[in-house]
Amino acid sequence: MAMKLKLISLGCTKNLVDSEIMLGVLKDYQIIDEIGIADLLIINTCGFISSAKEESINTILEVHQERKKNSTLIVTGCLTQRYQEELKKELPEVDIWTGVGDFDKIDKILKEKEDLFSNKVYLNDEKSPRVVTGSTYHAYIKLGEGCNQTCSFCAIPSFKGKLQSKSLSTIKAEVQKLVADRFFDFTFVSQDSSSYLFDAGLKDGLISLIDMVEKIEGVKSARILYLYPSSTTTKLIEKIGSSKVFHSYFDMPLQHISKDLLKIMKRGKGVDKIKELLSCMRKYKDSFIRSTFIVGHPTETEEQFEQLCQFVDSFGFDRVNIFSYSDEEGTDAYNMSEKIPQHIIDKRANKLGDIVQKQTTNNLKNLINKTIKVVVDAPSSEHEYLLSSRALSWAPDIDGEILINDHELDDKIEFGKIYRANITSLIGNQLVGKIIKDTK
Repeated sequence: MAMKLKLISLGCTKNLVDSEIMLGVLKDYQIIDEIGIADLLIINTCGFISSAKEESINTILEVHQERKKNSTLIVTGCLTQRYQEELKKELPEVDIWTGVGDFDKIDKILKEKEDLFSNKVYLNDEKSPRVVTGSTYHAYIKLGEGCNQTCSFCAIPSFKGKLQSKSLSTIKAEVQKLVADRFFDFTFVSQDSSSYLFDAGLKDGLISLIDMVEKIEGVKSARILYLYPSSTTTKLIEKIGSSKVFHSYFDMPLQHISKDLLKIMKRGKGVDKIKELLSCMRKYKDSFIRSTFIVGHPTETEEQFEQLCQFVDSFGFDRVNIFSYSDEEGTDAYNMSEKIPQHIIDKRANKLGDIVQKQTTNNLKNLINKTIKVVVDAPSSEHEYLLSSRALSWAPDIDGEILINDHELDDKIEFGKIYRANITSLIGNQLVGKIIKDTK
């Protein structure tokens, strides 16, 4: 009988791609959900901010408590790369440690039962074995690793290094291979996607990627996550907005809107540039704008926070993530003396959260009585007679779910297929829709 494998992938979608590579390398194992019967357990950790580090450590301890005798526990990923020596001392429960450079060697690491920390990050290519999880039609494509930005609050460059982009030819072959396996929807990710191929001397690398992907037969839908203000141009936005394959989906973490604080944060070219880019994005009728903001960064005044609240409230983002400032070793902000007390950070996060929640609800209400393209994913966990779907333009997992409670089709609804749905109501924060027409 095949040995049983339980893999837990924490953190971002870039981590998920690395986890899927490990599943591909260990293809002879039976992938299971139960911790207690697994022969091999792998945890791919996140080490971005304090809450993610805490989740990773708690997961390690919980898995160890549940695992069976003589099983093997391997811990890998960003947290281990960042704190390898400290973790080895503090967590003897772990059998094998590895970092962010050896996902494709996980079988050899297991066989030799020795820790391995390469000095460079791992980037998969079209030849890399991979088991795409969670979907039969959507896959994430990693554009590169590392980052050339110097944001005051971010430690990622300290353990992932400078930007390393995949080549266009590598990504083309990777997408073509997935299309051959019947995937048609793709999300392109990187730490700073708008800087794609800057390390190769190309300033319009992402535009070249869009041109290339548009020509691949079988790609029906695509979006890009993590644009950076200083490396994004109106030319790039217009390219995305006019594409017939890429949705007018703009995910740009802005972090703040105070001119002085953005300078302290080392975030791009300032407020005027941000507003110019946002204005360009909103030109497109079906534009969807997602952003991220940090509250409580050292030196943030009450006036600067109120400026942020007014900006978010007046612009009307489609989705917003809020991060409470996390003090991270190795960053410029860590050494700043004017730290904001945690109770004030929490108060500010709650206030901005209320504004964002109101905006999200309004955004969802605006979809009522509209007809949009959706993909039906699975039976809903809400009720046995409901189906779970996602607006085709939305990013998986982060932008929400649309429940399907009725349809006008003669045939049974198929999972992983594009349909047209009329949005009929909003119950709480949950959209409900009726499928009205097959798009074929």
